[in-house]
Amino acid sequence: MHLIIGLGNIGKEYENTRHNVGFMVIDELSKAWKIKVNFAKFNALYGKGTVNISGNEYNIILAKPLTYMNLSGRAVKQLMDGFLVPSTHIIVIHDDLDLPLGTLRIKVGGSDAGHKGVRSIKELVEDPIIRVRIGIGRPINKEEVVNYVLEEFGKDEKFAILDVIKRSVKAIETIISKGVEVAQREFNQ
Repeated sequence: MHLIIGLGNIGKEYENTRHNVGFMVIDELSKAWKIKVNFAKFNALYGKGTVNISGNEYNIILAKPLTYMNLSGRAVKQLMDGFLVPSTHIIVIHDDLDLPLGTLRIKVGGSDAGHKGVRSIKELVEDPIIRVRIGIGRPINKEEVVNYVLEEFGKDEKFAILDVIKRSVKAIETIISKGVEVAQREFNQ
């Protein structure tokens, strides 16, 4: 069983913001794998299904925490305990200010680098957690970070984000079917 969690904030006003790119990847996985994310439990919306990747069947749970970003660890811990998923089978997808817009990096463990959603998870869940980091770039003025992550992507940024979301689906399929190291070699830029 693999638990795939996209980080973001709930509510219409946050739907297309930079901070919600994790939710966007879950939505894309939901479409690609035909798993509806519509059950509410464990402080999350989730869906379960079996997915065929490269000829093998995998049991998958897709989830979006309902705790808001900074308390994501609560939902991750409850999902993990509720479905008896070990930390080595958890993939967390989140935005990353330190990566250029549209880039993707797969990482196991490591520091939270100031990301409060990741920090919340690390406080409650034992490493190693597999993370798919989606680059959203950084604002020119460091004081504008909070507003920046809560803004929608601009017209000129949408192509890069749609592309990295599609690549994230392939990266997650590779992590599940071939392992993290293979996925890192193939997708880390």
